[in-house]
Amino acid sequence: MIDFGELDRIRAKIGGCDRDVVLVAACKTQDKATVDRLMAYAPDLTLGENRVQELTAKYDPRYRWHFIGRLQTNKVKYIVDKTELIHSLDRMELAAEIDRQAAKRGKIQSCLVEVNVGGELSKGGVSPQETESFIRRAAAFANIGISGLMAVMPNLEDKEKLHALYADLQRLYENMKQINLQNVEMKYLS
Repeated sequence: MIDFGELDRIRAKIGGCDRDVVLVAACKTQDKATVDRLMAYAPDLTLGENRVQELTAKYDPRYRWHFIGRLQTNKVKYIVDKTELIHSLDRMELAAEIDRQAAKRGKIQSCLVEVNVGGELSKGGVSPQETESFIRRAAAFANIGISGLMAVMPNLEDKEKLHALYADLQRLYENMKQINLQNVEMKYLS
């Protein structure tokens, strides 16, 4: 069920920010009818899906779509023509496949580099230390645009430690904004 009141409260908070904010509504496990109701109410939202099969089942070209989940290389072909932004670029073989599929469609696919801020082995993402090198290598692909960073954060009870990790991520993002490369425009921090 959609809580339109809560959505309105969140949008009001965002409206008061001094930064550009893109609100992405994660629609995983929601059916197409629910997605359509949401978009009828708030057509300016961007939709985020974390499973390729769900994205292709719900896809409607009237809506803006982001892919927010871990992406397998063999599934890129199903979403590259449907998504504005892929949030989970974390391996060179994935970059190569995104580039290949985007080239077939004559597009530059915007991507966020997934950073594993907490260093958890069970999660994807490049390490903070490898981020710049990864961006430099991924930027060499003609059909990929690096648009920012997406954090994979650990599930911590310790709020101070979590805030410190977010501060580290912000510093990393600011440093990556200084990279002067074609195909790199650090617009988003997710």
